Amino acid sequence: MFSHVMLGADDIPAAKAFYDATLGTLGHAEGRVDDKGRIAYFTKTGILMITKPIDGGPASCANGGTIGFAASSPEQADAWHAAGLAAGGTAIEDPPGIRSGAMGSLYLAYLRDPSGNKLCVLHRVPA
Repeated sequence: MFSHVMLGADDIPAAKAFYDATLGTLGHAEGRVDDKGRIAYFTKTGILMITKPIDGGPASCANGGTIGFAASSPEQADAWHAAGLAAGGTAIEDPPGIRSGAMGSLYLAYLRDPSGNKLCVLHRVPA
């Protein structure tokens, strides 16, 4: 459904350190920086890009928005969360763990990146 997600950041080196650390725990390669200073993380199904806002204004996070990443296990989700905290992220919501509801049992962990963007990692717990 999605081709890419682009997030704004004022401090590109801090954003790269954060996303290299967190996405590395999920098995993704380091981001590539293009000639415009944007960071790109390529997968078979889409691209995550981090950039300074094109209008020159400050980056801001979406109120109510969350970017979700898939984890293959609760341990991988915990590693993602720990890497994010070590790389300048902020823990938010409840601690990593299982939440059960209409969508079944999900293992979730939440962070804000150094620019304030809300992120989640999700592992679907087998029934």
